[in-house]
Amino acid sequence: MAEQMYQLISIILYMAAMLFIGWYAFRRTSNLTDYMLGGRSLGPAVTALSAGASDMSGWLLMGLPGAIYLSGLGEAWIAIGLTIGAYLNWLFVAPRLRVYTQVSNNSITIPSFLENRLKDTSHLLRVASGIIILVFFTFYVSSGMVAGGKFFQSSFGLEYHTGLLIVSAVVIAYTLFGGFLAVSYTDFVQGLIMFLALILVPSVGIFITGGFSETVASIRLADPTLFNFVSGVSVVGIISSLAWGLGYFGQPHIIVRFMAISSVKETKSARRIGIGWMLLSLLGAIATAFVGVAYFQQNATELADAETVFIVLGQIIFHPLIAGIMLAAVLAAIMSTISSQLIVTSSALVEDLYKAVFKTTATDRQYVFLGRVAVLVVAIVAMILAWPNKESILKLVSFAWAGFGGAFGPIILLTLYWKKVTVKGALFGMIAGAITVGIWGSVKVLSSSLYEIVPGFIICLVVTYVVSLITYKENPEITREYYETLEMLEREKY
Repeated sequence: MAEQMYQLISIILYMAAMLFIGWYAFRRTSNLTDYMLGGRSLGPAVTALSAGASDMSGWLLMGLPGAIYLSGLGEAWIAIGLTIGAYLNWLFVAPRLRVYTQVSNNSITIPSFLENRLKDTSHLLRVASGIIILVFFTFYVSSGMVAGGKFFQSSFGLEYHTGLLIVSAVVIAYTLFGGFLAVSYTDFVQGLIMFLALILVPSVGIFITGGFSETVASIRLADPTLFNFVSGVSVVGIISSLAWGLGYFGQPHIIVRFMAISSVKETKSARRIGIGWMLLSLLGAIATAFVGVAYFQQNATELADAETVFIVLGQIIFHPLIAGIMLAAVLAAIMSTISSQLIVTSSALVEDLYKAVFKTTATDRQYVFLGRVAVLVVAIVAMILAWPNKESILKLVSFAWAGFGGAFGPIILLTLYWKKVTVKGALFGMIAGAITVGIWGSVKVLSSSLYEIVPGFIICLVVTYVVSLITYKENPEITREYYETLEMLEREKY
C-alpha cells in the first residue's frame, strides 16, 4: 500500500505539471494560428521531442519491449523501418513543408495546404482530407483512452472506467485551453520523461543482472535465438515491418510540427535532436526487454504479461517514488499521442470542414472558441467508443497509420517536389489509397501476408501521378509559389 501511495504521488505531480503547462499555453494563445499551430514559434528541441512523443505512444514503452522480450530482434524491423522513415521525413518533408505552407496563403493545416497549394476552388480536396482525418483520428484518440484506462487498472487496481475518465479529463483540460502550444510543450516534457526512463531502467538493470557479460550469457541461456534478426521472420514480413516507415509522410499529427517550427533553418537542428532521441529511446526499449529476459531467467520466474516488462523492472529496481516516475513515462507516452491527435482533429473540424463548407467569417476569438468546442466534442465521442473496452479499437491503430500513410503520404511528397500535381490527381489518388488500405486491411489473407500500407502507398502514388499528367494545365500562381518556395529555401541556405 505504501509503495502504491508513493507511485500515486508521482502520477499526481506529473498530471499537475501537465495542467500547469496547459494554463501557461492558454495565456499565450490569442488567435486561431496560435491555437492550431502555436503561432509558428516552436524551437527545434520542442519541435523534435513533441513530434517524437506524439508519434511513439505506448508502443515504445510497452509494445516494443514486450515483442522483443518474447521473440527477440526479429521484432526490431519495425523500429528500423520507423527510424529510417522518420529521418527521411525530417530530411525531405520538414524544410519544404515549413516554407511552402507559409508561401501558400499561410496554411495552418494539411488539408488547407493541399487546397491552397493546388488552388482548389471547389473545396472538395479540403473537405475530403478533413473527413479522413476526422474519422481516423476519432478512433485513434479512442484507442489511446482505452490504453489510459487499462494503465490505471493494471498499475493501481482502479476500475477501468475510472482510469479512462481520469486520463481523458486531464488531456482534454490542457488541450482544450492551451491548444497546440500546450500539446507541444507537454509533449516535450513527456518526451524527456520517456527518454530518461528508457535510459535509466536498462542501465541500472544491467548492474542488477551482473554486468554486460553476465546479462548476455543469461539471455543466451534463456533463448539463444533472441539475438537473431531473421529468426522466425520471412522476407515479406521484413518488408511489411520496414514499410511502417512509409507512414510518416502522411501522419498529420507529426508533420504539422514541421509547419510550426520558428524557421526553416531550425529544421536541421530539430532533425538531429529528433533522430537522436528516437535512436536512443528505441535502443533503450530493446535493452529493457533483454535485461528483463536476463533478470527473470536468473530468478527462475516468469513474467505474466510481456508488455509490462518495463513497468515491472522499474518497480523492482527503483524506490517506489522513482518507480512512479517510470509509470508516469508510460502515461506520458499515451497522453502525448491523444493530445496531438485531438488538436489535429479539432483543426480538421474548424479549419477544414466548418470554414470550407459554411464559408462564414468570424473573429479569431470565435474560431478559437469553436476549436475548443471541437476538442470537447471529439473527445466525448472517443470516450463513448472507448467505454465498452473492446480490443478491436486498439487494432485500429496500425490500420489508421496505414490509412494516413496510404492516403496522404504520396500526395504530400508530390505536392512538395512536383509542380504538376493537380486537384483531380490528388483527390483520386487520396481516395484510391484510402480504399486500397481499407480493402486490403479487411481481407485477412491479404493483410496477413503484406502490411496494407504498401499497396495503399503505391496505388495512391501511381494514380496521383497518372491523373495529374492527364489533367495538368499551367497555372501561373502555382508555378510562382513553387519557385518562390525554392528561392526561400535557397536564401535560408538550408
